[in-house]
Amino acid sequence: MLAGYAVHVEHSRGRRFPEPPHPYRNDFQRDRDRVIHARAFRRLEDKTQVFTRRYSDHFRNRLTHTIEVAQITRTVAGALALNVDLAEALALVHDLGHPPFGHAGEKALDAAMRQHGLFFDHNLHALRIVEDFEQRYAAFPGLNLTFEVREGIIKHSRDYDAAKYPELAEYLLDQRPPLEAQIIDLTDEIGYNTADLDDGYEARLLTLDQIRAGVPVFATFFREAGQTYPNAPAKLKFNEAIKGIFNRLAGDLITNTQAQLKHAGIGSLSDVRLHRERIAAFSPEVEAERKQIKDFLYENLYYSPSLASEKVDAERIVTDLFAFWMENPSALPHYYQEKADQESVPRVVCDYIAGMTDHFIIEQYEKHCAGEESSRQEARRSKG
Repeated sequence: MLAGYAVHVEHSRGRRFPEPPHPYRNDFQRDRDRVIHARAFRRLEDKTQVFTRRYSDHFRNRLTHTIEVAQITRTVAGALALNVDLAEALALVHDLGHPPFGHAGEKALDAAMRQHGLFFDHNLHALRIVEDFEQRYAAFPGLNLTFEVREGIIKHSRDYDAAKYPELAEYLLDQRPPLEAQIIDLTDEIGYNTADLDDGYEARLLTLDQIRAGVPVFATFFREAGQTYPNAPAKLKFNEAIKGIFNRLAGDLITNTQAQLKHAGIGSLSDVRLHRERIAAFSPEVEAERKQIKDFLYENLYYSPSLASEKVDAERIVTDLFAFWMENPSALPHYYQEKADQESVPRVVCDYIAGMTDHFIIEQYEKHCAGEESSRQEARRSKG
């Protein structure tokens, strides 16, 4: 039974191109399946989350992270009596627009675009993917997803100003997104905060003492694990502590959102949309803990010296390839050359790079730019 404030599939605003109903799948289930079968979804397997495969094949990539977020989202959505099918579809599509090399690649791509008076936004790029780039069906372009999924792609993590983004006017920018979309950014944080502590420790970039000192909530759960399992190896006590954080964050998101719904008197989807602010949230106490974990990861992992060289390489590869194709648009694949007749060359180059996997962009760099980089290094050595 869905709550009155949930999105009911029978009340969906539908697809851009009408389709007959499926005999045994509802529209949000079909959207979920279309995302899973998309080429852009498969490419997430070879896109960096935090660690490249130089460290280990066991660490999360964009695809495994997405699957973990979908699992968390299903749990939270079910506990809140939301539409689990819609929430799962949004979780699976939420990172579809990320470029190669994680946040370093996104930073470099945005910087390259801003030199041309443009910008890169992975949410808006994900919308372009599902609306245009995925070509699987004879009857329509893109994946022809429902309005609710397309709306959630752009609104799950931020609000867009209608005056600045008139092209998004159809997505009710003056209203809040449904709760199924609101929870995505929060389940995403639950996923990567716990996972990055785990992978950072496994990579030996974070020590147990570091984490215990910098993340008090972890220290509490680790101490409890030691009391419950005194003879267990340290790594298993570590796992128990991560599980404790995971359950605390997810459980608090559920109970606090329920309390927020009750306090605000939310009974319908319209109430959710017209509320003055987003309703899904952690409690103040747990929000402070979440922020503490995130700040710790930024200070000790994401910007650690051990990962610095990879970030520099990633930014150089993206920047140099962008410049190469801007100077040589005829070297773009035929499909993108055709797109350049309809859109600006910087946007087309950006679209091409954003869709690449880590492996493919390195191949392209070696093909088009590595020789020039070697020449520059040789020139610098000669001057030295």
